[in-house]
Amino acid sequence: MTDQTALRYTAEHEWLLVDGDTATVGITAYAAEKLGDVVFVDLPSVGATVASGKVVGEIESTKSVGELFAPVDGTVTEVNDAVVDSPELVNSDPFGEGWLIKVSFTELPPLLSFDEYTALVGE
Repeated sequence: MTDQTALRYTAEHEWLLVDGDTATVGITAYAAEKLGDVVFVDLPSVGATVASGKVVGEIESTKSVGELFAPVDGTVTEVNDAVVDSPELVNSDPFGEGWLIKVSFTELPPLLSFDEYTALVGE
């Protein structure tokens, strides 16, 4: 499990682990809990160009369908096929094995710190 205080967050409940010019992206435990049991994940293809704030995938649960937004402008360099095959990883390990995509970017937009995100969701 990743140290959540080392991550950056969006108001759309995604987390980013930044390593150089690559961001690993997933949804927060808060979002996973609100969605309920995740049963299907639709992710962009490797090589897809994504734009910050735009929808790049869907996460379906037994309760609803949630959209996955790109937190940065860039190119998808990796997709977590394990989550596509076993969507329940989003619930069981959202900050570890439940990551969704990796995106190569040139500039990070303003993001939330751990403290700012927990204040946003009231936890």
